Amino acid sequence: MERKNENESHDKSVQQIQHPFHEEHPLVLVAEQSNEGLKSHCHGCGELLSAPCFTCIHCNYYLHKQCAEAPLSLPNHPLHPKHSGLFLRQRPFPDDLGVYGCAFCKEKRNMFFYECHDCWFSIDIKCAQLSSSFKFSQLSKHDIHKHPLTFIESPMAIDVFKRFSCSWCHEPLIDAIYLCLDCPFIIHKKCLDELPTEIDHLTHRLHPLILNRSDSDYLCNLCQKQHSGPCYDCSLCHFNINVECAWPRSTVEDKSRHQHPFTLLRRQDSFISDACGTEGNYILYICSTCSLMVHKDCTSLPRIIKFSRHHHCIFHKYFLKGLTRQDCKICFNEVKLDRGSYSCRKPGCNYVVHVNCVLEDERLYKVIEDKKQCEELEEKSMQSSSIRVLEMEEEIDRKCDGCMLRISNIFYYCSECPFFLHKTCAELPRIKQHWFRQTNATLNFDSFLRCDFCHQYGSGFFYKIREYWDMCLRCAKVADIIECGGHQHFLFFDFKYREKCNGCGANISGKGAFRCGKCRFALDFGCLTLPHSALHKIDEHKLKLTYHDDKEQSYCDICEQYRDPNLWYYSCSICDTSAHPECVLGQFPFLNDGVTIPPYYFDHHHALKFFRKVEGFPECSRRGKNVEGYPECFYCGKLCQEEILKCEKPACNYVIHYK
Repeated sequence: MERKNENESHDKSVQQIQHPFHEEHPLVLVAEQSNEGLKSHCHGCGELLSAPCFTCIHCNYYLHKQCAEAPLSLPNHPLHPKHSGLFLRQRPFPDDLGVYGCAFCKEKRNMFFYECHDCWFSIDIKCAQLSSSFKFSQLSKHDIHKHPLTFIESPMAIDVFKRFSCSWCHEPLIDAIYLCLDCPFIIHKKCLDELPTEIDHLTHRLHPLILNRSDSDYLCNLCQKQHSGPCYDCSLCHFNINVECAWPRSTVEDKSRHQHPFTLLRRQDSFISDACGTEGNYILYICSTCSLMVHKDCTSLPRIIKFSRHHHCIFHKYFLKGLTRQDCKICFNEVKLDRGSYSCRKPGCNYVVHVNCVLEDERLYKVIEDKKQCEELEEKSMQSSSIRVLEMEEEIDRKCDGCMLRISNIFYYCSECPFFLHKTCAELPRIKQHWFRQTNATLNFDSFLRCDFCHQYGSGFFYKIREYWDMCLRCAKVADIIECGGHQHFLFFDFKYREKCNGCGANISGKGAFRCGKCRFALDFGCLTLPHSALHKIDEHKLKLTYHDDKEQSYCDICEQYRDPNLWYYSCSICDTSAHPECVLGQFPFLNDGVTIPPYYFDHHHALKFFRKVEGFPECSRRGKNVEGYPECFYCGKLCQEEILKCEKPACNYVIHYK
């Protein structure tokens, strides 16, 4: 009986767990599959969910039992013997150059994976569990490949290899293979042993091509891409062929990409690929059924993708019917309607992009296997906000507590406290997919953060993107293609733009900018989200954001310093007042007085509160009598007449200049 009670107690204890990657709520065990099925995917391995599994009853978070109970570290793994210890991570961070996807299956998936802290090696959770039961032998660096190769005697015993083929002969991996864990290189043992040192190639009939075992960089004349390592070359003609391109497979067939097989065709002159609309040389594949000529890479173009900069899934088409001239919504150059492109199928949505533009950055899109997955993604991408307040129509002298801009027109307010929100801010979804990355952004209600896009401190709401970037609501409302009052053409977001902003004159670096496709004009997030009007004691009227000044010499009426007439400024046409934006708005235009700043920002044991004006403080500071009524700064001893931080504890007289 006592043993039975112990078992029952144990059963209850395993019914729910607290997982370190989902600390918000406990996960509850689902022991058996229901009749309808779970119809969701595991956040750990990405596979379709099946019982037993753990789920969160508060949000859509699921883990297979095996994934939920996976160890946080693996002391020794057979695929990575040179360093001891692999550690579990939730997902790759943005711009993390140390994560190149799974070394085993070569996939880059948004899932749990193990990484080595001493090098760039990583392996996803599914492959880590699978490969731990197999024995591998690792060879030293081979003269035909720049990285060490791992020998696998029976690859067919491992399911993941059934979808790969040999990098040399392109045949299935039936016999023993060598696998590179540092790059997508897999080759049969027999192919590696029999690799010829000299070949006659149809694309270069003048001279034989010699196997060059150097590790230097070169441009392959077939695929027109940069490579490093061994190649076949002709030193007389400076003609190079990548080893993998030297003998391309004669037939490519993948019905998930194209319904008919592609057949290899060699030619001496160039051609235009029907799949992407760009030029290619020497090697092409044809579909005789559809009369198509494509690049080698174009044979595997995904049919459907979800692109972060568009709300719907987009589909690859070889030509578009019934449309007039279309510009690519990424580069804003013309899309040839008789060549391949990606477009939206939703009625009335004329979203069209070049193939190479949309596939350039793999962090911005996700390959969709079927149409049902499209519907699931669109349902998950928008979840309603939890804010529920009252609505009224009038204008008051108050800022929105969401975006920190002045309240106007229709807004919401709380009947129990001074809390105001624009209608658009109140109705923002709690979770949304933002175009900046192919991932969900979560609404964050922290009271003090710095926006990673406009670089302004704010006490409003922020979206957290990939648990890495904080984006204020002003920036979050900006679409990737916009109209701006300061420019006559549309602006589109260019991730690679690194020149100057026409609004403030500052150099743009890091995340890109909004630029014009027709002229040299660009804006950063900071200028694009400036308030259209602002109040300042220098003028009795509202100052309007102004974009052009015809005067040869301009000065700021606040700081009385020179003002560049080519840059944006605030002005009053009635009083002829003009001033720098930073002089009108101040250093912290989006911070509320009294906002609490956590103690870890500053060297003080209590949280501090931010104030613009020094009001309501005792005349006596902690350092002595202050006859002017201003406290002394704890750090420099000068009077605090500007923005300050004051300890939230009434008994603590700690006051310091913000600067």
